[in-house]
Amino acid sequence: MNKFFVATLLIAFIACSQKTGLQFSDKGRSVPAFFADSAYSHIKTQVEFGPRVPNTEGHVKTKEFLETKLKQYAGTHAVFSQEFSEEGYGETLEMANIIAAFNLSAQDRIALFAHWDTRPRADEDTARTSEYIPGADDGGSGVGVLLELARIFSENPPPIGIDIVLFDGEDYGTQGDIRKYFLGSRYWSKNPPVPGYNPRFGILLDMVGAKQAVFPKEFYSMSYAPNLVDELWNIADQKGYGNIFLNEDGAGVLDDHYIVYENAGIPTIDIINHSVGADGNIRFAPHWHTHHDDMPIIDKATLQAVGEVLLELIYNRI
Repeated sequence: MNKFFVATLLIAFIACSQKTGLQFSDKGRSVPAFFADSAYSHIKTQVEFGPRVPNTEGHVKTKEFLETKLKQYAGTHAVFSQEFSEEGYGETLEMANIIAAFNLSAQDRIALFAHWDTRPRADEDTARTSEYIPGADDGGSGVGVLLELARIFSENPPPIGIDIVLFDGEDYGTQGDIRKYFLGSRYWSKNPPVPGYNPRFGILLDMVGAKQAVFPKEFYSMSYAPNLVDELWNIADQKGYGNIFLNEDGAGVLDDHYIVYENAGIPTIDIINHSVGADGNIRFAPHWHTHHDDMPIIDKATLQAVGEVLLELIYNRI
């Protein structure tokens, strides 16, 4: 473990146990521009490495890419790879959560999350169901948006401390076996690199890049941090993105935010493309866990909406 990284963050995070509450108001500050082309390029780069399944070549290359980009934006002293091993299905998985900190001197902090691994099977497809999926949206899109935000943070110091955490092993498990999902967030939340880490809140991005994506207000998010959800969705409506950030109840999605809250007590919300069917059950996009989760389904307009909403919150509402 990078001792300088931990010592520096410990100083910055020491007051985070004193939560100031989730209160928001328009501060009248200028907000930097988000460039969807940049986020799209980062997604494309990940996909070109191949599936990012633990113990694969694509996983190794992507880890190196993410570490390099985040060090470029945050500085080498502010990036840490939390490496760990977990037992999979007859194999030992070598994984890493990748963490970058911005505005280290700020005691008041928030966390931005995404997962960077991809699913090792196309179990919702009709053919080649045992093969890896490209994971452009499911994995790639959240990371792409956060890398563009990291670039912006490097050029426009944010008014609050921000920690980007990219989880590994989110999508490894088989259907019905919840024990093998969310491996990275389980490890991170039970083994925080900085003892007592307690940011004001967290925001998880999962499947945030597809054409015709919709983000209703996910159930657990409304339980953990309803005013944060309402603030983000109000911002989206003001910016003309009410057709994407739907002002309606969503389903309860078991995702990394659920693990982070249950294990670490950090109020975390999930921006995730889904809907609720007439039967009341959750519905994901047609490309979900199929080979169609590839670059053609990625939409720069969706990426732009997510990026703009987050930047408005971070630079002008906190």
